[in-house]
Amino acid sequence: MDSRASTVAELIAARWGDHRPGLRCEDRTLTHHEVAAGAAARAALLTDLLPPTAEPHLGVLLDNTPEFPLWLAAASLAGAAVAGVNPTRRGAELARDILHTECRVLITERTHLPLLEGLDLRGVRLLVTDTAEYTGLLTRYADARPDPSRATPRDRFLLYFTSGSTGTPKAALCSQGRLAAAGHSLADQFSLSPDDVHYVCMPMFHGNAVIADWAPALVTGATVALRRRFSASGFLPDVRRYGATYFTYVGRAIQYVLATAQRGDDRDNPLRLGFGTEAGAVDAAAFERRFGVRLVEGYGSSEGGAAIPWSPGTPPGAVGRAAAGLVVLDQETREECPAGVFDGAGRLLNGDEAIGELVNRGPSPFEGYWRNPRAEAERRGWGSPRSSEAAGGGGWYWTGDLFYRDTDGYLYFAGRTDDRLRVDGENLAAAMIENILARYEGAEAVCVYAVPDPVTGDQVMATLAGTFDPLSFAEFLLAQPDLGTKMAPRFVRVVERMPVTATHKIRRAELRREGLCCPDPVWWRRPGECTYRRLTDGDLENAEGPLAPTRGPSSVRRQGLEPRTR
Repeated sequence: MDSRASTVAELIAARWGDHRPGLRCEDRTLTHHEVAAGAAARAALLTDLLPPTAEPHLGVLLDNTPEFPLWLAAASLAGAAVAGVNPTRRGAELARDILHTECRVLITERTHLPLLEGLDLRGVRLLVTDTAEYTGLLTRYADARPDPSRATPRDRFLLYFTSGSTGTPKAALCSQGRLAAAGHSLADQFSLSPDDVHYVCMPMFHGNAVIADWAPALVTGATVALRRRFSASGFLPDVRRYGATYFTYVGRAIQYVLATAQRGDDRDNPLRLGFGTEAGAVDAAAFERRFGVRLVEGYGSSEGGAAIPWSPGTPPGAVGRAAAGLVVLDQETREECPAGVFDGAGRLLNGDEAIGELVNRGPSPFEGYWRNPRAEAERRGWGSPRSSEAAGGGGWYWTGDLFYRDTDGYLYFAGRTDDRLRVDGENLAAAMIENILARYEGAEAVCVYAVPDPVTGDQVMATLAGTFDPLSFAEFLLAQPDLGTKMAPRFVRVVERMPVTATHKIRRAELRREGLCCPDPVWWRRPGECTYRRLTDGDLENAEGPLAPTRGPSSVRRQGLEPRTR
């Protein structure tokens, strides 16, 4: 078997006869051979269940149980595609995800059956994994063997939904060839081997766990250890129990682990590497100090259209060096933005010019969205201002993410395109402000976004999860050398827990929509002042200037904005 297998099916079949531990979950262990045999049985069952004239799609509505990777493997052998269904979705939204991806079979478990009650799934065949009926069905195919011959690199394999943090989730496409290539690339980049144990604690319905954790384990023949659902308190015990050496993360997962009680033996663990996004430099450094484990922050668009590999020598705060074809473009002129200019404290001095959208002008592995031509055209730059005939831009991959670069070509993440703020005529990036506010001792999580300014542009609002003291926060801001004069938040909303998606990404659109009209305490400072005071209905009723155009006091009062202590 070629070590550079070009399909997922080949990687599965290669494990036939390998009796080393292949998959572990709680008290259950399957060898690689048992995984290949289980995949073959499920592939044979799936082939019989799928209508010959329908799209070969199945939905998987499961926690991270052994059945999830077994059905991924089965789909690869059967030439089918898997839609990972998010169990935090409800009602019409959940039905929409299943029907939109044209799933003919839905794999689930009894704990999720209440989510499906009352939904019109229009004849979708339901398989419930923890039932006698399901076990009986599989028994008929117990003698099946994995046959990768029907799979090709071009076969559609994943329809994985974007996180939905900024709108309705879109089903991105991923072929068998692309997933196998991603597995090979990550295994090479991090020198992963058959002796590694990959801890999969992120949900497998999301691309991160499958592409960055499961796929490289398939390539090397490493053991996969599953956590049914992410648990910050269970993280370190799981790592020790399974002997985990590698894991991936997204969103605020690292912050949740850091918020657990410290112990003197935290560094006594087998981990050597964590790979993910959005931990931030402050939390990454704290994680390494506490657990002795290096975190590598990478960047890859959910759809696969652009990636920035980390390499030794990458400056603190940077994601990595721009690969061929990756450029930062001005969204209006489509011209390349100049390099950033920094002062002695590391403050970006020319954000207006240097911050732009990251665009891949070279070959892109982006394979499109399922049944969403409008979103696909937008991503490729067609049918939008980005693709004007004069400036070009159509056919390139537009990431929707803001970046800036230094003179050495290293790229720095600055947020989503809709996270850009314009304060007093100056363009600011939410991610840059968040990185600074994350240093505040009481902050467990921070999100920065815009609220309307009464005259023009925006004002800065931050939501902070953790402990907030108005005096210490004001003093903290004054002590930050890289905090620009326009960056200090005008409003600070204090929450007990940050609202996040199932993949631990902050629900920015929700926070932005609620603005000041929220049920949590909000602190604010007047123009020209440094100190923060509690925002009350009276402030809004009597406001002139910065608060005047916000929604009326009756709207705020209905949502419970009253002085409270925390």
